[in-house]
Amino acid sequence: MSRRGGGGRRGGGRAGYENLSREPQPIAPSHGRGRGHAGGQRGRGRQTPPVQVTPPAPSTSTVAASSSGESSLIREVGHLSLAETRPNVPTPAGPSTSAIVQTPVQAPPQSSKGITIPARPGFGKVGRRCIVRANHFLVEVADKDICHYDVVIAPETPSRKTNRSVMTELVKMHQHSYLGGRTPAYDGRKSLYTAGQLPFTSKEFVIKLVETDQMGNARREKEFKVTIKFAAKADLHHLKQFLMGRQFDLPQETIQALDVVLRESSCTQYTTVGRSFYSPHFGLSTDLTGGVECWRGYYQSLRPSQMGLSLNIDIAATSFYKGAPLIDFVAEYLNIQYTSRPLRDSDRIKLKKALSGLRVEAVHNSDIRIRYKVNGISSVPMDNLTFPDDASGTSISVVQYFRDKYGRNLKYTKWPCLLAGSSTKPKYLPMEVCQIIPGQKYAKKLTDRQVRNILGATCQRPQEREASILQVVHKNSYGNDKFAREFGLKIVDKMVSVDARILPPPRLKYHDSGEEKSVQPSVGQWNMMRMKMVDGGTVDNWACVNFSRTHQRDVIKFCNDLAMMCNNKGMDFNMSPSFNPIEGNSNNLEAGLRNLHKLALDRVPGGQLNLVIIILPDTSGFYGRIKKVCETELGIVSQCCAPRNVARYNMQYLENVSLKINVKVGGRNTVLEDALYKRIPYLTDRITIVFGADVTHPAPGEDSSPSIAAVVASMDWPQVTKYRGVVSAQTHREEMIQNLYSVVNDPQKGTVARGMIRELMVAFYKSTGRKPDRIIFYRDGVSEGQFNHVLLNEMDKIRKACASLQEGYLPPVTFVVVQKRHHTRLFPEVHGSRNLTDKSGNILPGTVVDTKICHPTEFDFYLCSHAGIKGTSRPTHYHVLYDENKFTADALQTLTNNLCYTYARCTRSVSIVPPAYYAHLAAFRARYYMEADQSDKSSSVGDRSHERPVEIQLLPDIKDNVKEVMFYC
Repeated sequence: MSRRGGGGRRGGGRAGYENLSREPQPIAPSHGRGRGHAGGQRGRGRQTPPVQVTPPAPSTSTVAASSSGESSLIREVGHLSLAETRPNVPTPAGPSTSAIVQTPVQAPPQSSKGITIPARPGFGKVGRRCIVRANHFLVEVADKDICHYDVVIAPETPSRKTNRSVMTELVKMHQHSYLGGRTPAYDGRKSLYTAGQLPFTSKEFVIKLVETDQMGNARREKEFKVTIKFAAKADLHHLKQFLMGRQFDLPQETIQALDVVLRESSCTQYTTVGRSFYSPHFGLSTDLTGGVECWRGYYQSLRPSQMGLSLNIDIAATSFYKGAPLIDFVAEYLNIQYTSRPLRDSDRIKLKKALSGLRVEAVHNSDIRIRYKVNGISSVPMDNLTFPDDASGTSISVVQYFRDKYGRNLKYTKWPCLLAGSSTKPKYLPMEVCQIIPGQKYAKKLTDRQVRNILGATCQRPQEREASILQVVHKNSYGNDKFAREFGLKIVDKMVSVDARILPPPRLKYHDSGEEKSVQPSVGQWNMMRMKMVDGGTVDNWACVNFSRTHQRDVIKFCNDLAMMCNNKGMDFNMSPSFNPIEGNSNNLEAGLRNLHKLALDRVPGGQLNLVIIILPDTSGFYGRIKKVCETELGIVSQCCAPRNVARYNMQYLENVSLKINVKVGGRNTVLEDALYKRIPYLTDRITIVFGADVTHPAPGEDSSPSIAAVVASMDWPQVTKYRGVVSAQTHREEMIQNLYSVVNDPQKGTVARGMIRELMVAFYKSTGRKPDRIIFYRDGVSEGQFNHVLLNEMDKIRKACASLQEGYLPPVTFVVVQKRHHTRLFPEVHGSRNLTDKSGNILPGTVVDTKICHPTEFDFYLCSHAGIKGTSRPTHYHVLYDENKFTADALQTLTNNLCYTYARCTRSVSIVPPAYYAHLAAFRARYYMEADQSDKSSSVGDRSHERPVEIQLLPDIKDNVKEVMFYC
């Protein structure tokens, strides 16, 4: 672990938690072995004086815990008293703390009615001013009555396309009679909107749809009853009041009505997926391989903003099944030739996942074509499949049935049949008689190759993307749209120009022993060539396992050069491995790792390796298995390297790997210089813990896997660079984090408080010897529709977790949602300008927008904190849902931007704030653990997993020594 700190096993200072009652140093030390964060001399056990800085001010929080009684927190970590955690030192003078006012903290409301999302505290002023263009288009709304009608169509159909066909026929028949000449807008489900009232309050219509065959001949007629009933009038007055900031409740029904109006024409012309529209004619479709192709299109959404209503339009692309014979899809998807051999079990499992939910058309009958939805595939080949024949009263095989009934000799009798119909009365469809209906989104997980293909086909530089968006606006011709005219909507066809600011980058501190001791990043990046890690970790005992075909001499040379790089960058890395590189067998990977562990127990002092370097097998798919064994079974920190990088590497690659290794063994790569000198408002003026949280969901089509929540929290202060992570499996596709806090009944201990927040708060206390006086919580992955639910649920658990540690302990919380999955793009006012763009043509790192396109009243902003590499940069949207710390706009924007320069894995600023990024990485790491388990536990292909309840699969426990470091990096 880290050997540079305020002492350790080989230096003076604290040796462990038994000495927690000693007065903490002004700079939070690095625990265990180590040298100070900016020490000068390297060496075993020699302590280097830290940089002299002003000590922190005592906490003045109005929520200080009661001094009476022993706190749960103290009981968990030792005998540290409150007085010992708060040294009486003078408050540093200066502007950094003078504007901060601490307000009393109250428990959050117990219902969403009591939630008030904080109002914007003003606009930011820090940074160089500039103008950017945003892909938002102003929408002007005429003062017309908009009426909402409920629609019921019987018999009910799940298909919006069918519903629209019914409504189109109704309008065609009755627009100038019963509908009073109105041109209604329909959402395809239950809502109809008109500009002005219809001549009736409620009316029932009978509509007949005629289905035709491929030749256009009438095949059959189907009758629908449509009931239209007045529901309400949309309130344009309240919408205008909201947009002007005079009321805080968004009239969502009115926004929805106007959004339906503006989407109506596109819904009838294109394939709709969510809020996006696609067509193979928006540019040539791109083959992604595996029976999948990419369609282009555009995203459209009506949004309230400071400038009024804006229409957000962006270029979109997604994957679709190819409209082709199903047998062609199967051959391409499984990468096999048409053969008569049976499918392997692994192929059947893959195929079942790929085809479930797919709509196909049976083409064996020349007179009629029937469409089916695929529920699964048979567990036995077609030539073994029989079903009861009603005519003869005996069983008949599928092969015989098609020969007798249709005179068709089936070719692929060793392949399974598709299953359609119900479980009690299934229908068997031979794959060779089915055609995939075009226009179906491929919602399964794409392969790495398919992802590369779709990115390559859709990547556009900013100038090209802006031109494409304007082309969509021109093509849609909103000014001539009959629905927009009917409802009095006018769309300005120019992108809105927005005031922006470019925040300055922070200065980063490196070790004093380097040629350069600090650096000011330029355009979101910096070179570490002349610098050393601010707090290099120690690797005494390490080994290498080679699971690839890379020659051993190349592996030995790579390991030697990597160890040398780690030392050159400031680590204390033993140049000699504990034993020579081991050649492992990828076919017996787990056994190879366990044998390595046994070898370490025999040969390594203490029996524990600090690090294992693993050369991955030449084929993919082993990474998750390796991480699961190392981190949950053996308790070993590992660094995986691809064989191609071992055979051919450069110094930059070795440096990047050394950065990852350093934080995995407890070191720090760099810190914010202002953090060391306690010059960061709302972070270093009082003891602060920074959380990041995210939930990752299973791939589309996976109906048996749980969602995984991850929470990380900073374990050092004021540096705020080391983050401990915890993970938890929870209900399938549940966005709320369920295990933030809970109380359970233990047979031995009685009532016990648990949960991710509590565990991390206790770990912070153990790490720093102090209780946090402030919490900053960055929450990733929450959509706007979930704001109130997430806030009510998760803030309540944060509060309860804190109160469980000590009576009355309620540190003030700032809860910020981090959103990356949005469609706002920012373009430079002048493309190619050196003052406004980076090398990729994108806006400069640090560009922040909190006006015009942002929320009319709430505290949010867009921040592009990274330099573009390829394509068009996507700014991250930060939205404050709770703020007891009373951040100013400048303080939160600057803090968030500065933290983006502390990401451990590279010498570039990143696009989202690191704690949220780390939570994302930790959640995906836990997903690997689960996938490693599931590879041997796949259900039989004949099962219908949606018909049985899904139990939450528990995650394996991560070993404690692994948890203590940033293993997920």
